Amino acid sequence: MTPTPPRPTEKQTSGNPATQAQIAQSVKQQREKKRQEKLAEYQRQLAKRRRSKLVWWIVGSVVAIGVIAAIVASVVFAPTPPPSLDPGDGDGSSIDGLETFENTANHVDGPVEYAQTPPVGGDHSALWLNCGVYHQAVPNENAVHALEHGAVWVTYDASAVSADELSALEAQLPSSYVVVSPYEGLDAPIVMSAWNAQVKLDSADDPRVSQFLEAYWRSQNSPEPNAACTGGLDAPGKQ
Repeated sequence: MTPTPPRPTEKQTSGNPATQAQIAQSVKQQREKKRQEKLAEYQRQLAKRRRSKLVWWIVGSVVAIGVIAAIVASVVFAPTPPPSLDPGDGDGSSIDGLETFENTANHVDGPVEYAQTPPVGGDHSALWLNCGVYHQAVPNENAVHALEHGAVWVTYDASAVSADELSALEAQLPSSYVVVSPYEGLDAPIVMSAWNAQVKLDSADDPRVSQFLEAYWRSQNSPEPNAACTGGLDAPGKQ
């Protein structure tokens, strides 16, 4: 048998052109709607990222400002470090009003009568006074032993020196080998003593404060230079 030739394929079309136009329009609208939704979602995500970046920028700026403020405050309000000095040579002959003495340096028991007020040497306790700031009077016999080790003893009349002036005085002193204490019976507001040397001052801003320290702080001419100023006696009132 002779095979039947295939029938030509017919093109599928909608019967109504108006309906077909509506369908095409609907498809177009749906595509446009989806495109607008995607665009809107992209814009929302973009705005969200921008807001997030803005928030982190603000937070970072606040933190940075806080860090800078803390650094500035630490510099501005940090206490002034104590002065740094080299051990003195014990020669304060150029200091105006300086008095020098000769004293013995024996270790004894019990109280001692001293020739100077405050004492600048002489027989003293075998236990030295630990250096530092005291708000009560300290025992002469132990303080003199600290002088023997090269310390400077800064005494003041508590009724004549204000708290602000005392703070100004202490700010000029090294952090070691210095004893600060009130003392009754002084004939000057402030008296600075080292082994066999003493100067009397009217105020904390007297230039002789630094001059005396340069000459006598850790004086190498003291009886026991470089001996310890810690590990001894903490008298009452130590700061």
